[in-house]
Amino acid sequence: MARDAGPAAPARPLRRDAELNRRRILASAREVFGRRGLEATLDDIAHHAGLGVGTVYRRFPSKEHLVEAMFAERMEEISTLAEEALKAEDAWQAFVDFTWKSIELHSGDRGLREIMLSNKFGHEHVAEEKARLVPLITRLVERAQEAGGLRADFSATDTPLLHMMIGSVIEFTSAVEPDLWRRCLAMLLDGLRARPGEPSKLPRPPLGVDEVDEAMSCWRP
Repeated sequence: MARDAGPAAPARPLRRDAELNRRRILASAREVFGRRGLEATLDDIAHHAGLGVGTVYRRFPSKEHLVEAMFAERMEEISTLAEEALKAEDAWQAFVDFTWKSIELHSGDRGLREIMLSNKFGHEHVAEEKARLVPLITRLVERAQEAGGLRADFSATDTPLLHMMIGSVIEFTSAVEPDLWRRCLAMLLDGLRARPGEPSKLPRPPLGVDEVDEAMSCWRP
């Protein structure tokens, strides 16, 4: 007769450990992608999390899977910002507020900036959120133009280019003045007005000559 192997080990602790590892991986991915962008590998994230590479690959078989888990929810936040902006009565201010808030979200997250401006990763839920965002931004632009606030020749397809310009400022000045992008965005938005008005008060002072030199020394194109 076969010997009794005894009671099976309970599955609950294993599930709990797996969920803790998943959270640990996501926390590390948020930091690593946020700092290095989507060039970071699953091996980089495993090392940062202090986990074996195999543990990461069991939870996320590819970087695409991890990107989906990380960024679909962040993209949903941006879509929600656009939906809330469309409820505002002042159409120009709604466009301005959405632009500020959406750039604020990705100002400290290089991975989010890259996922917004690239189709290299995020082909399922991230792509769905991007597709959801397009008509929302289009309507924000149209409303601001109909109200006479936004210049008529601005297109909704200019929006990612605006984000890319500010993203470049963020990259260039991050080691010297991480908030300088606020100054540049204020000037850009003033330039998008349909009618010249009183210039906005710029939220940050300009860089000094030495700071520009330091930024040039630190920047890696």
